[in-house]
Amino acid sequence: MSEQIEVLLSEEEVDARIRQLGEQISKDYAGKDIYLICILKGASFFACELAKRITVPVFLDFMSVSSYGKSSESSGVVKIVKDLDEPLQGKHVLLVEDIVDTGRTLDYLMKLMKDRGAEDVKLCALLDKPDRRVVDVRADYTGFPIPDEFVVGYGLDYAQKYRNLPYIGIVKV
Repeated sequence: MSEQIEVLLSEEEVDARIRQLGEQISKDYAGKDIYLICILKGASFFACELAKRITVPVFLDFMSVSSYGKSSESSGVVKIVKDLDEPLQGKHVLLVEDIVDTGRTLDYLMKLMKDRGAEDVKLCALLDKPDRRVVDVRADYTGFPIPDEFVVGYGLDYAQKYRNLPYIGIVKV
Protein backbone atom coordinates (compact mmCIF):
# COMPACT_ATOMS: atom_id res chain seq x y z
CA MET A 1 0.00 0.00 0.00
CA SER A 2 1.37 3.38 -0.99
CA GLU A 3 0.06 6.56 0.58
CA GLN A 4 0.35 10.08 -0.68
CA ILE A 5 0.19 13.07 1.65
CA GLU A 6 -1.62 16.25 0.66
CA VAL A 7 -0.63 19.34 2.70
CA LEU A 8 -3.56 20.63 4.76
CA LEU A 9 -1.72 23.08 7.05
CA SER A 10 1.79 24.29 6.26
CA GLU A 11 4.64 24.35 8.75
CA GLU A 12 4.41 28.16 8.82
CA GLU A 13 0.66 28.11 9.56
CA VAL A 14 1.13 25.62 12.38
CA ASP A 15 4.04 27.56 13.88
CA ALA A 16 2.14 30.87 13.80
CA ARG A 17 -0.93 29.35 15.46
CA ILE A 18 1.12 27.70 18.22
CA ARG A 19 2.72 31.07 18.94
CA GLN A 20 -0.77 32.62 19.30
CA LEU A 21 -1.90 29.80 21.59
CA GLY A 22 1.19 30.24 23.78
CA GLU A 23 0.47 33.96 24.12
CA GLN A 24 -3.17 33.36 25.07
CA ILE A 25 -2.34 30.62 27.58
CA SER A 26 0.34 32.84 29.14
CA LYS A 27 -2.21 35.64 29.62
CA ASP A 28 -4.86 33.29 31.00
CA TYR A 29 -2.45 31.68 33.49
CA ALA A 30 -0.65 34.89 34.56
CA GLY A 31 0.60 34.47 38.13
CA LYS A 32 0.06 30.69 38.10
CA ASP A 33 2.12 27.61 37.38
CA ILE A 34 0.86 25.27 34.66
CA TYR A 35 1.09 21.51 34.97
CA LEU A 36 1.23 20.67 31.28
CA ILE A 37 0.34 17.04 30.54
CA CYS A 38 1.34 15.86 27.09
CA ILE A 39 -0.66 12.93 25.75
CA LEU A 40 1.86 10.66 24.02
CA LYS A 41 2.85 10.00 21.39
CA GLY A 42 0.95 12.23 19.00
CA ALA A 43 0.98 15.44 21.03
CA SER A 44 4.72 15.39 21.77
CA PHE A 45 5.76 17.65 18.88
CA PHE A 46 2.95 20.11 19.63
CA ALA A 47 3.51 20.10 23.42
CA CYS A 48 7.22 20.90 23.09
CA GLU A 49 6.61 23.77 20.68
CA LEU A 50 3.75 25.10 22.82
CA ALA A 51 5.74 24.93 26.07
CA LYS A 52 8.53 27.02 24.49
CA ARG A 53 6.01 29.78 23.82
CA ILE A 54 4.40 29.90 27.27
CA THR A 55 5.92 32.53 29.54
CA VAL A 56 4.56 31.39 32.94
CA PRO A 57 6.22 28.49 34.80
CA VAL A 58 5.52 25.16 33.08
CA PHE A 59 5.85 21.76 34.72
CA LEU A 60 5.80 19.00 32.15
CA ASP A 61 4.55 15.44 32.52
CA PHE A 62 3.55 12.75 30.06
CA MET A 63 0.74 10.27 29.84
CA SER A 64 0.26 7.59 27.23
CA VAL A 65 -3.15 6.18 26.50
CA SER A 66 -4.40 3.91 23.79
CA SER A 67 -7.74 3.73 22.07
CA TYR A 68 -6.60 3.18 18.50
CA GLY A 69 -3.99 0.42 18.42
CA LYS A 70 -2.90 -0.03 14.80
CA SER A 71 -6.28 1.02 13.42
CA SER A 72 -7.36 4.42 12.14
CA GLU A 73 -10.63 4.10 14.08
CA SER A 74 -10.92 4.60 17.85
CA SER A 75 -12.11 1.54 19.76
CA GLY A 76 -13.68 3.73 22.45
CA VAL A 77 -11.87 1.79 25.20
CA VAL A 78 -9.21 3.89 26.93
CA LYS A 79 -6.18 2.09 28.31
CA ILE A 80 -3.51 3.95 30.32
CA VAL A 81 -0.14 2.79 29.01
CA LYS A 82 2.05 5.29 30.93
CA ASP A 83 0.70 7.19 33.91
CA LEU A 84 1.82 10.52 35.37
CA ASP A 85 4.92 10.85 37.53
CA GLU A 86 3.46 13.43 39.93
CA PRO A 87 0.20 13.77 41.89
CA LEU A 88 -2.26 16.40 40.61
CA GLN A 89 -3.62 17.67 43.93
CA GLY A 90 -4.18 21.44 43.67
CA LYS A 91 -2.49 21.87 40.29
CA HIS A 92 -3.63 23.87 37.28
CA VAL A 93 -3.67 21.16 34.63
CA LEU A 94 -3.47 21.81 30.91
CA LEU A 95 -3.95 18.62 28.91
CA VAL A 96 -2.18 18.89 25.56
CA GLU A 97 -3.49 16.64 22.81
CA ASP A 98 -2.85 16.40 19.10
CA ILE A 99 -6.47 16.06 17.99
CA VAL A 100 -10.00 16.02 19.41
CA ASP A 101 -11.83 13.35 17.45
CA THR A 102 -14.72 11.41 19.01
CA GLY A 103 -14.01 13.00 22.40
CA ARG A 104 -14.18 9.70 24.29
CA THR A 105 -10.52 9.58 25.35
CA LEU A 106 -10.36 13.24 26.34
CA ASP A 107 -13.64 13.08 28.25
CA TYR A 108 -12.22 10.14 30.22
CA LEU A 109 -8.89 11.89 30.86
CA MET A 110 -10.42 15.20 31.92
CA LYS A 111 -12.66 13.44 34.45
CA LEU A 112 -9.68 11.40 35.67
CA MET A 113 -7.60 14.56 36.26
CA LYS A 114 -10.44 16.15 38.25
CA ASP A 115 -10.91 12.95 40.26
CA ARG A 116 -7.19 13.07 41.08
CA GLY A 117 -7.62 16.47 42.71
CA ALA A 118 -6.53 18.97 40.07
CA GLU A 119 -7.46 22.56 40.92
CA ASP A 120 -8.74 22.96 37.36
CA VAL A 121 -8.39 21.10 34.08
CA LYS A 122 -8.28 22.70 30.65
CA LEU A 123 -7.66 21.22 27.25
CA CYS A 124 -5.41 22.46 24.46
CA ALA A 125 -5.60 20.61 21.14
CA LEU A 126 -3.71 21.30 17.96
CA LEU A 127 -6.57 19.99 15.81
CA ASP A 128 -10.32 19.59 16.23
CA LYS A 129 -12.58 17.33 14.14
CA PRO A 130 -16.04 18.42 15.30
CA ASP A 131 -17.82 16.23 12.71
CA ARG A 132 -16.51 13.09 14.51
CA ARG A 133 -17.61 14.05 18.03
CA VAL A 134 -19.70 11.51 19.93
CA VAL A 135 -18.98 12.93 23.42
CA ASP A 136 -19.40 16.64 24.17
CA VAL A 137 -15.76 17.68 24.68
CA ARG A 138 -14.60 21.17 23.81
CA ALA A 139 -11.01 22.32 23.86
CA ASP A 140 -10.33 25.53 25.77
CA TYR A 141 -7.57 26.25 23.27
CA THR A 142 -7.73 24.96 19.70
CA GLY A 143 -5.19 25.27 16.93
CA PHE A 144 -7.32 24.46 13.90
CA PRO A 145 -10.73 22.94 13.16
CA ILE A 146 -10.28 20.41 10.37
CA PRO A 147 -12.55 18.33 8.13
CA ASP A 148 -13.19 14.64 8.76
CA GLU A 149 -10.04 13.42 7.02
CA PHE A 150 -7.28 11.15 8.33
CA VAL A 151 -4.34 13.46 9.02
CA VAL A 152 -0.66 12.93 9.74
CA GLY A 153 2.41 15.00 10.51
CA TYR A 154 3.51 17.16 13.40
CA GLY A 155 3.31 14.12 15.68
CA LEU A 156 0.22 12.46 14.20
CA ASP A 157 0.83 9.11 12.60
CA TYR A 158 -0.52 6.42 10.34
CA ALA A 159 0.68 3.05 11.74
CA GLN A 160 3.65 4.90 13.33
CA LYS A 161 4.65 6.58 10.05
CA TYR A 162 4.71 10.30 9.13
CA ARG A 163 4.97 11.73 12.68
CA ASN A 164 8.09 13.65 11.64
CA LEU A 165 6.45 15.66 8.87
CA PRO A 166 6.77 19.38 9.75
CA TYR A 167 3.22 20.09 8.48
CA ILE A 168 -0.26 18.57 8.80
CA GLY A 169 -1.24 16.46 5.82
CA ILE A 170 -4.17 14.36 4.65
CA VAL A 171 -3.45 10.72 3.88
CA LYS A 172 -4.54 9.82 0.37
CA VAL A 173 -4.52 6.04 -0.22
